[in-house]
Amino acid sequence: MKESIKFISERDVTGSAELCNMGAIKISPDYNWFRSTVPLKRIIVDDDDDSKVWSLYDAGPRSVRCPIIFLPPVSGTADIFFHQILALTGWGYRVIALQYPVYWDHLEFCDGFRKLLDDLHLDKVHLFGASLGGFLAQKFAEYTHKSPRVQSLVLCNAFSDTSIFNQTWTANSFWLMPAFMLKKIVLGNFSSGPVDPVMADAIDFMVDRLESLGQSELASRLTLNCQNSYVEPHKIRDLAVTIMDIHLRQFHGTRYAAIDPTMMSAEELEVQKGNLQPSEESQETEPFS
Repeated sequence: MKESIKFISERDVTGSAELCNMGAIKISPDYNWFRSTVPLKRIIVDDDDDSKVWSLYDAGPRSVRCPIIFLPPVSGTADIFFHQILALTGWGYRVIALQYPVYWDHLEFCDGFRKLLDDLHLDKVHLFGASLGGFLAQKFAEYTHKSPRVQSLVLCNAFSDTSIFNQTWTANSFWLMPAFMLKKIVLGNFSSGPVDPVMADAIDFMVDRLESLGQSELASRLTLNCQNSYVEPHKIRDLAVTIMDIHLRQFHGTRYAAIDPTMMSAEELEVQKGNLQPSEESQETEPFS
């Protein structure tokens, strides 16, 4: 990894928890505003398999060609990132939150994700991944390292080796388990002790989102989560990586900016230009391949 890897403090985690507050969300004004203003899109990327439907929220200026894409954890759906979408688009960023279809191995997922980016006409993207989403983001960066599609990674509670779960030997049997058993496995990882009201609301909403997932969706996600695999570090070492800290400002003023330049002040653009290395400045003059 490059020296750009950063870690956040306990204060940052608390702030993130507040941003992702998933309390009585179904009746909250923010959530209702989000659902009424940002349409849920469904895209099929495999011509020979119409069951592979990607669900996504795409918000912010379409002129941005290097947006930030959010990948959820095992229990999450695309709308769990609604606060981030509302906040970041308000600042001029383009944000896409995904919910991926049923895939049973990492290569299949990466191939499907590549086809989705092609369908969206996106050459490169910033990826934010939570838990399993963070692992899949790394695997996709690894998968495309010879023809890079990932400009940077933001990892939240992610991992780089599935062996830490000690479930690789059962990974291939999840597809046989009934939905209630799969949900019990996932719920076992939720906090069961006393938590503050913000976290309690977040857990309640995540449980609700978990209930919305079908057996095949959960089984496939758990399979991807526990299937024997690890991220090859030498294939993603040149990426800018931030661990649980939104880091898109470092790309302001470059062709990899996820924000509409008109939303930035002249002073901010000038400061960013001064921070660019000569090689970075020359890179910005190259056209898209």
